[in-house]
Amino acid sequence: MNEKIDIAVLGGGPGGYVAAIRASQLGFKTVLIDKDNLGGICLNWGCIPTKSLLKNAELYDLVKNKGDEFGITAKELTFDFSKIIKRSRDISDKITKNVEMLVKKNKIERVKGFGKLVSKNQIDILDESGKKIQTITADNIIISTGARPREVPSIPIDRKNIITSTEAMNLPGQPKELIIVGAGAIGIEFAYFYNVLGTKITIVEMLDSILPIEDKEVSDTLAKSFRKRGIEIFTSTSVEKAEVKGNKIDVTIKTNGEIKKLTADKVLSAIGVTGNIEGIGLEELGIELFKNHIKVNKSNYETNVKGIFAIGDVIGPPWLAHVASAEGIHCVEKIKGLNSPDIIYENIPGCTYCQPQVASVGITEQTAKDKGYEIKVGKFPFMASGKAFAVGEREGFVKFIFDSKYGELLGTHIIGPEATELIAEATLAKSLEATAESIIKTVHAHPTLSESLMEAAAQAYNEAIHI
Repeated sequence: MNEKIDIAVLGGGPGGYVAAIRASQLGFKTVLIDKDNLGGICLNWGCIPTKSLLKNAELYDLVKNKGDEFGITAKELTFDFSKIIKRSRDISDKITKNVEMLVKKNKIERVKGFGKLVSKNQIDILDESGKKIQTITADNIIISTGARPREVPSIPIDRKNIITSTEAMNLPGQPKELIIVGAGAIGIEFAYFYNVLGTKITIVEMLDSILPIEDKEVSDTLAKSFRKRGIEIFTSTSVEKAEVKGNKIDVTIKTNGEIKKLTADKVLSAIGVTGNIEGIGLEELGIELFKNHIKVNKSNYETNVKGIFAIGDVIGPPWLAHVASAEGIHCVEKIKGLNSPDIIYENIPGCTYCQPQVASVGITEQTAKDKGYEIKVGKFPFMASGKAFAVGEREGFVKFIFDSKYGELLGTHIIGPEATELIAEATLAKSLEATAESIIKTVHAHPTLSESLMEAAAQAYNEAIHI
């Protein structure tokens, strides 16, 4: 490739391919480099295929446990595990092909191979054997190589018995017993999926609650719901070791000062991720790192080496696809010289797609108190929502945290039906610095689940009508 390249993007996940498309829109000659299918972990092995699996579980769960309530009778209700997995993989394949089409449509040069930086303007492309097959020279380089599951010595991943999320969504057969280590969004979603299909689930979490970054009230509500489903939960518990014994895995845990042994067919390690920083030439160029991630200036995502930028999971938390995409767009716009406002990370929503769903934006009630805010808390249960009653999904609540002095929205926490969709209103409100009054006085359609946000805001000021 001899022509002049303005921007070379290394990594084709939701950060990389979005950055490449925005670069092309802004008139940059752009190259996108990835050794695998475009879409990264998110489209190939994460966000999209897992939502397919969860929808299967949701449908089966609804008919099995609430069919009579809806007047629906299904005799000998069964499922085909292999077809559930196949549907997920088929959807992933279609989505990644669509991304390839978008890249082509935007006239972006697509290079397949492993990219390694050899200077601040040059990337060598290597084939599967490590042989150099091409060199790309660009004025600017954006690193978007993502992250992978983190490993610890006590839980030796072999991808057959002790697995990661990648294997969990593509198993040849359904395990009878599954121990999930880590109760973040990934662990919780797989716990819900496999539990609904009949797998005995045990969750082990080192911190004191599941979904530990969420509001404590939300985490406790979800734990109660999961325990009703028969899921066993150990919090404030460490895994001392996991050992494969024949066709079983023995897991030794320490909980409440006691040593216990658990046994399962499979163990899913979901204890977090680490940046993909190895072998891409960072050390040779002196690019600064921190905790296995690339350090950047969050104003424009430039590293300490001028002209080299980094975005997405490889620069650290929050490890979310929509964050990577936003960072990619912002980075490219800054390279162009546009007056693009910095991303406000407190306004980033987080979602967990189990049932009941969990979503949040902003700070928790405890964090608000720790920061010294005088707060007003408004909560509206879906039990009091007419729409939730009609659709048969009455578990959970909407919770707002407002600053008492100005009515500023500090945080929103939702557990219940369509929480991951409802959070968009709260995210927009927080981004626009909406007050409690503006949410209360916004007329919401009836009957909708979104009315619950209006009612929760009103409840904080003793103005709620339906509770």
